Amino acid sequence: MSRESQSIALSIRQPWATLLVCGLKSIEIRAWSTERRGRILIHASKTADNRPVGWRSLPAKLSPIAKLRGGIIGSGKLTGCISYRSIKSFSADQNRHLNEPSWFRGRVLYGFTFADPELLPFRYYPGWMRFFSVDEQALGYDEAQHFAEFRE
Repeated sequence: MSRESQSIALSIRQPWATLLVCGLKSIEIRAWSTERRGRILIHASKTADNRPVGWRSLPAKLSPIAKLRGGIIGSGKLTGCISYRSIKSFSADQNRHLNEPSWFRGRVLYGFTFADPELLPFRYYPGWMRFFSVDEQALGYDEAQHFAEFRE
């Protein structure tokens, strides 16, 4: 992955961040939409999602990654944004976002679609609730050391 000095990141709660960067989920659900596209660094937020569904979806061998919080753990290519305006459409993509249908409560949710996930060495970095800028030089990535033992 080519590196620029400034990149964009998205903070995601664990275990969802791990599931995304390890290729086990390809849609991240949000209450807001985006026009942004391209490579996005994935930040594991400081707080975890305690809903059991995410943790049940996590293979045991990925548990060490899911324990990482408060930093960059990987990246993915943001390819689109899907609008879910009904529980039926939300449920149709459950195998891609992994949320239970009961999580759809409201008029609309958005699914950020990702491709080409990449696990990166963990680096502490402060996060933010929406997209935020990251100075990759401050992260200290020289060469990406990929966690091959965690890949399928």
